Amino acid sequence: MPNRLIVREGKVVGPDGVSRADVLAVDGRIEAIEAGMADRWLQDGGEALDAEGAWVLPGLIDLHCDAIEKEVEPRPNTLFPFGMAFVQYERKLALHGITTMFHSLSLGVGLSLRGEHLTERLIRHIAQSRRERAMIRHRVHLRYEVSHLTGMPLARRLIDEGLIQYLSFMDHAPGIGQYRRPGAFERYVMKNQGVDLHEAAAIVEELQQRRSRIDWEELRALAGQARGRGIAIASHDDDSEAMVDRSRSLEASVVEFPLNLETAQYATRQGVHVCVGAPNLVRGGSHDNNLSAIDAIRAGAADIVCSDYHPASLLESVFLLADEGIPLERAVASASHNPARAMGIAAATGSLEPGKLADLLVVRKVQGCPVAETTVVGGRVVQTTRDYRSSH
Repeated sequence: MPNRLIVREGKVVGPDGVSRADVLAVDGRIEAIEAGMADRWLQDGGEALDAEGAWVLPGLIDLHCDAIEKEVEPRPNTLFPFGMAFVQYERKLALHGITTMFHSLSLGVGLSLRGEHLTERLIRHIAQSRRERAMIRHRVHLRYEVSHLTGMPLARRLIDEGLIQYLSFMDHAPGIGQYRRPGAFERYVMKNQGVDLHEAAAIVEELQQRRSRIDWEELRALAGQARGRGIAIASHDDDSEAMVDRSRSLEASVVEFPLNLETAQYATRQGVHVCVGAPNLVRGGSHDNNLSAIDAIRAGAADIVCSDYHPASLLESVFLLADEGIPLERAVASASHNPARAMGIAAATGSLEPGKLADLLVVRKVQGCPVAETTVVGGRVVQTTRDYRSSH
């Protein structure tokens, strides 16, 4: 018999609005969305989830989150076993309603998880987990520091092996982007790598030497290689029209975390997706006093929300946007359909429509906070806090 799951009487958030309906999933895909059909469908067997009074959303698609680094290395130079960290982190993601995660892993200046050896190990561990077992859908977002000259062969190899699904270019350096304030970059390095001021100064000196030797043609070739394999490309922390133009020369179709509204608006006018952070929305502003995410969304200058470093913020941010007057279907799309479009996977996922993958959430509010009561991936319940019954 086919694997059947019926989600009953929920407030289904579809592409065009919210309607009370039942959702039927068969063999991992959405078969139908209709009102009042659950009892008839159950005559043919299957599992039933009671969603009365709850919202039914597409599973969240998170394009940028580096929280896995903190799971593996919660303090500088304190590594935990990859297998343990990954399995436990995956369970958290399902609880937060994230059904597709683009784990953001960096190749750049620094030690530990942002060095080549451990980054490659973690990417390969994720690929192995995808093949052998997984609660949710795991993808890799490789963040490539443009000044990381020795990382090019590894990046090319990972792309050739099909281990990368999203590539972004970063330019982190003193006096640039989010580190434009004096001393900002040194403070970041000391905090995240557990080094003292003398060691941070040495890292800065090395970085400045490498930046003088950046080969932009080689970076464009890397971007072309990625695009040739259907991999979407992004830029990071653009702060001017000139930087957006440079990003577009690297074939970027997503601008992540622009630093000001003018840059976000310019990117949008160029037809580029703009991604902002859910923590920015939940906390009411940028922790670095950069662009306010809600201002960008209200201005129509951002269409994607990611969790950045805090997965629990993503679902919360969706309902916060709705509380701010953004139609719920549009708020939901910012963390589901729009990222799916940016990654070129919207034909298969990102919205609740017949024929698409049955990745969905049953969401209720607990003490005013939206909670993923049940998470379904490919028509299979991967986590739930509510009883559901089988009918045969």
